[in-house]
Amino acid sequence: MTTRPYHLPSTSETDELLVMRNSGAAQRALDYYLKEDVSTPITDASFFDIKPGVSHEDALVHASDLLRSAAAAAYESASSRQGTQRDLAFSVVYLIDLAKAMVEQTLQVPVGQANT
Repeated sequence: MTTRPYHLPSTSETDELLVMRNSGAAQRALDYYLKEDVSTPITDASFFDIKPGVSHEDALVHASDLLRSAAAAAYESASSRQGTQRDLAFSVVYLIDLAKAMVEQTLQVPVGQANT
């Protein structure tokens, strides 16, 4: 005869310990007190970083180019769809075109302010 192990229901204290075990703060505290070489802190860095010192104009020009590429991909996707899927894809094209127009409007320098 085999007996099944008795499993206690999960308690909030157990859940709290599991959450703390995976937290960055707990890991840093353990590193500080238990390890000789402290691990590097985990940062919330974005997947893509913008090179420091990029001018606003260069960033906007690049954003405009990215939006043009996104619009082309969305348009190509829309042209191969039918029905509501086609409508949704073309709505993405429309939204991208609006964003691109806003970026390009920002790049326009009013006459008389070019040398200021």
